[in-house]
Amino acid sequence: MKPSKYSIIKKATVGRDSRVYDQVNLYGCKIGKNTKIDSYVYIEEGVTIGDNCKIRPFVFIPTGVVIEDNVFMRAHGKWTRLNTRVKKHASIGAGSTINPGVQIGENALVGAGSVVTKNIPDNAIALGIPAKVVGSRPAPDEPNGHPQSNRVRIVR
Repeated sequence: MKPSKYSIIKKATVGRDSRVYDQVNLYGCKIGKNTKIDSYVYIEEGVTIGDNCKIRPFVFIPTGVVIEDNVFMRAHGKWTRLNTRVKKHASIGAGSTINPGVQIGENALVGAGSVVTKNIPDNAIALGIPAKVVGSRPAPDEPNGHPQSNRVRIVR
């Protein structure tokens, strides 16, 4: 395994033919053979990951977790690509999940941590798990809508 410039790997055992990408933190864990650890993964002490596994980006694995062999290795069944679209002026809060095939409408606002499973209409405010429309906001060209420039104006 080639050492990564921006990763921290301390007291970790990494199996033969395994790949650890950049921005990964491994502390006192055991990674099996032929396992892929994508970027932005954090694995704590005492974790064991088996052979032929794939750990995708932005995963946190806490102490005490055991992942057996062949986890996340291949897709089963037929997969179809679904188009997902986020229209202009939309805003999506941190930690939200947008399911495939969903459309977020123009100027829509999705609350932080929401899970969007259905289309969100233009100018809607949606939040929750699953996200539900709870209100609306003015269109960008309406009074009190988004300013047309990126400058913030303070009225005193």
